[in-house]
Amino acid sequence: MIPDEIKQFIDAFSRLPLLGPRQATRLAFYLLGLDKTSLQDLSSALKNLASLGVCERCFFVKVGGQKYCGLCSDPKRNSRNIAIVEKETDLLTFEKMNKWNGHYLVLGKLAERGIWEQNQKTRLEKLKERIIGELGGSADEIVIALNATSIGDFTADIIREEFKTLSKKITRLSRGLPTGGEVEFADETTLLHSFEKRS
Repeated sequence: MIPDEIKQFIDAFSRLPLLGPRQATRLAFYLLGLDKTSLQDLSSALKNLASLGVCERCFFVKVGGQKYCGLCSDPKRNSRNIAIVEKETDLLTFEKMNKWNGHYLVLGKLAERGIWEQNQKTRLEKLKERIIGELGGSADEIVIALNATSIGDFTADIIREEFKTLSKKITRLSRGLPTGGEVEFADETTLLHSFEKRS
C-alpha cells in the first residue's frame, strides 16, 4: 500500500534521535506536501552535509578538505586554553557568550551509565598528546564544561585526575547551571555566570 520510496524514508529517518517510525511517517507525508522547490532545497541541504568532516584536533565539524575546523585554524584564538564540552551544540552555546577565546575538545555524548565509549577515550588521549606535543606539556587552563548531572560530575572528576599534571589550572563551570541542566539549553546569562564563577 505504501510505496517503497516512503518505506525507505521511514526506515532511514526512524533511526534518527527523537524520531521513531510514527514521527518519520508523519515527516514523509509532510514533505510530500511541499512544493518541488522546497523539497529540492531540503534535499540539497542534506547532500551538503556529506561534504563536511570532523576536525582532527577538537572533533568539531569542519569543511571537507581542510585538516582543522575554523576555530582550531584561527590564529587569534588561545590554544593554551581548552574547554571540554560534551556535544557540538554545547560548543555553539559556549561560543555565544563571546567570552571564551580558547580552543575546545568535543568529548561526545556521555552514556547514561557513565561508561566511556572508545572514541571518547581516544579523544582524551589525543588531547593529552596535543598538550604534550604542541604546548610543551602544560595547558594554561582546561575548563570542564560538562552538564551538571551525576554522569557529568563523574566524568569531570576523571578528567580532572587524568589532566592534573597537564594543566596549570583545571576549572569546572559553577552551579549557576541547575543540577540536571544541560549546557546546550542554558541561556547566555546563566552560562556566562557559570563560566565567570568557574572553579
